[in-house]
Amino acid sequence: MLLLLLPGIAAAQSLESRVYAKQDAVVRLSYASRPGVCGSGEGNINMSDGNDERDGWTSDCERGPVRVAITVSQGSVTRISARVGGRWLPKTGVTDLGTVSAPAASQLMLAIARKGGKAGEDAIMPAMLADSVQIWPDLIKIAKNPSVSTDVRKSAVFWVGQAAATAATAGLVAVVGDEAVNRDVRESAVFALSERPNGEGVPALLATARNDKDGKIRRSAIFWLGQSEDPRALAYFEEVLTMGPTRQ
Repeated sequence: MLLLLLPGIAAAQSLESRVYAKQDAVVRLSYASRPGVCGSGEGNINMSDGNDERDGWTSDCERGPVRVAITVSQGSVTRISARVGGRWLPKTGVTDLGTVSAPAASQLMLAIARKGGKAGEDAIMPAMLADSVQIWPDLIKIAKNPSVSTDVRKSAVFWVGQAAATAATAGLVAVVGDEAVNRDVRESAVFALSERPNGEGVPALLATARNDKDGKIRRSAIFWLGQSEDPRALAYFEEVLTMGPTRQ
């Protein structure tokens, strides 16, 4: 397995070194987007490909590639701009790396995210858009890493909440229940659970509302349960009201 992973790791490291080798420049790169992603090339990105099969309708939304412009200043990434579709225009002072491996590009974005700052926060979405990657485990690690800035960790939690995998819910539960994690990040994870499809996060929200030691986290879970319109949430509220006042 390690031998299979090594080429991808090496490609990501090579791409990262090529970007950070530029002291002051704008670096462009393009890579394949995952299925279901399309865009207008103007910053409008659709995660459901813009089609309506019921009506036999399709939009002009372009299905890739992801195009990222990385601003490097004094050897540090200061800005990330990501689009899907469209075309690059010729521009002086720009280094265009052309089309690169999607997994390598995703790992580059995650490396930038770990460094923090506004660029780190903005790097997570293009990491998620890459084809042939599953990065929610990396995002969970970022969310639980106290050395990463809070804004980046909250962004990581948000995008985990968008991942269409039941396993992602388990990762969010781990963040919510970890008392060592920053409270703002835990609250973001509570919200992300409320966004899981088909009521997937409701059992975890109920457990948090009943058992978490942090009153603010409990209240956050209760609030989002109230927005869910889920019958399990209604049964919980009936139970609480029947029993009388509880700890807040």
